[in-house]
Amino acid sequence: MSTKLTPFSYVVLVLVGEGGAGAHDLVRMMREGQYVFWAAATSQWYAEPKRLAELGYLRAERAPGRTHERTHYTLTDAGREALREWLAQPSAFTRIQCEPVVRLLGSEYADREAVLASLESLRAPLQETYEALDRLVEVGASLPHRAAVIAVNHRFARRLLDAHAAWLEEAEEALSGRADR
Repeated sequence: MSTKLTPFSYVVLVLVGEGGAGAHDLVRMMREGQYVFWAAATSQWYAEPKRLAELGYLRAERAPGRTHERTHYTLTDAGREALREWLAQPSAFTRIQCEPVVRLLGSEYADREAVLASLESLRAPLQETYEALDRLVEVGASLPHRAAVIAVNHRFARRLLDAHAAWLEEAEEALSGRADR
């Protein structure tokens, strides 16, 4: 087992926070906040808190669940210290992996109508993500100790979604010949 903390480790530590969380809570948060958390397999959201507990960054306690006992994690002093040190380091610029950008760039190799149809499939998930963000704004209000920073993050997420929507419009115009090249 690696003892190294990864960027994903810090995501887990921050989400566990002072109130604690179970792995099932982390999976729910990941699904609700999919616009900012990079795609990690669901299994990783279960494995990482367990690994962090084994390393002493989280405390694991069994707690009653709806149908059976669940593991509930809380930060340890070592976890808080790791977060303090990590938060003091310079932030890296966000990496963006955007498959549709590559599809547009490679559109010369396919029928433009096929690429347009491919890009059109982005509309439904984009709308669903806007709706999920609207629901998360309400959740953020229920966490008063994080309300201000959650609001900043939600505005950032909305701007990202707006940028995706604007890019999609421009891409469709370019592929349909409605825009200058």
